[in-house]
Amino acid sequence: MTGDSVEVYQDHITAVEIRAQVNLIQEVMESVMKNTIHYGTIPGCGDKPALFKPGAEKLCATFRMAPDPIVEDLSDDDSARYRVTCRMLSQQSGLFLGSGVGECSSNEEKYKWRKAVCEEEFDATPEDRKRSVWKKGYKNPNYQVDQVRTNSADVANTVLKMAKKRALVDAVLTITAASDIFEQDFEEIPDHLRPEAGAEQPAAPTKPTEPKATKPQIKRLWAIALKKGQTEDTLKANLSAKMKYQGELEDMPRSIYTKLCEGLEKMPDKAADPPSEDEIKEEPKDDMPT
Repeated sequence: MTGDSVEVYQDHITAVEIRAQVNLIQEVMESVMKNTIHYGTIPGCGDKPALFKPGAEKLCATFRMAPDPIVEDLSDDDSARYRVTCRMLSQQSGLFLGSGVGECSSNEEKYKWRKAVCEEEFDATPEDRKRSVWKKGYKNPNYQVDQVRTNSADVANTVLKMAKKRALVDAVLTITAASDIFEQDFEEIPDHLRPEAGAEQPAAPTKPTEPKATKPQIKRLWAIALKKGQTEDTLKANLSAKMKYQGELEDMPRSIYTKLCEGLEKMPDKAADPPSEDEIKEEPKDDMPT
């Protein structure tokens, strides 16, 4: 009709808008998210990083999405089981954007069994609620572990939280079309498909603390430095640039002290004029080594 304004509603987004959305996700990933906290790469499970719950929450904030979980309790007398549908609503308009589904059960391997506290507990447990399983050793022979069934009530809340988390991650990946950037969560991968499944990793060896240079050694260092015309600033600059040490001189590891002294002794002595007060670190002269 002539003179009437007609609004045209676009029921799709353009390729440019899709590209902008992907760029935004990648920008958030690089500038806001942290590896191992918001996402993480799982060796042997693809090149894409897995999206963790904190990362999914960051994307919810980025796209102004409000999770609205709906919980179905599918538990029975012997197990806790929940299915969660995570509906996503726009924080601005309240419109429904999409949803994701997640489920978790106490019958899953990691929740169903626990290591027996002691041999007596294992012996006292009914036969149908205990077992011995083989575990893969780390650089050692495989070994057996005695396990007993967990009480489903003890893990019910954990199972519910896990179902909710799985639904959240699923919803975020689906609605933001980020599955080409992120892999499924590590929790979704069955235990037997994970790299080194069941292998016990040894505790990381504790690196021995390197002894620091002693006070007499630091005084000797200053004696050499003054003889070569070095100031505190020039010493710190050399330490930072050549030895990657940026701490206080008094806390210097002994190995760095030794290298620094060797380097200073190769330098020519300063001219005969005495150093200024700014070049001399306050140290009792009678304590200086001769």
